[in-house]
Amino acid sequence: MSERGVSESTQWAMLVPVLMLTVLGTIQAGVWLHGRNVASQAATAAAEHVAWDRGSDSDAAAMGRRIAGAGGLVGADVRIERSSGTVRVVVTGHAPLIIDLGLGNVTEHAVMPVERTGP
Repeated sequence: MSERGVSESTQWAMLVPVLMLTVLGTIQAGVWLHGRNVASQAATAAAEHVAWDRGSDSDAAAMGRRIAGAGGLVGADVRIERSSGTVRVVVTGHAPLIIDLGLGNVTEHAVMPVERTGP
């Protein structure tokens, strides 16, 4: 084997792991960002459900968990907090990462004013 062949195989031996880590990192980031978007959408939908007086808080929390689960979040938890004239919904869950280094947990919230019905 010539020196050139050894040099090229050494370059590939060093380049392939870097390329693999780059691709894996990009996929991991995409899954994590998708998890954040799903949690945000679940929080917004549940907050709208409560704010527009479409049902009980437990109905809104169940809907938020269904949306989060359908979007791929694992162990989704929906917490609804009411204060004077507003509702705050916090959705937490875990994005199913390929290699989880403890970074898969996502938390998003939505705050909306509560619609008043009647005088």
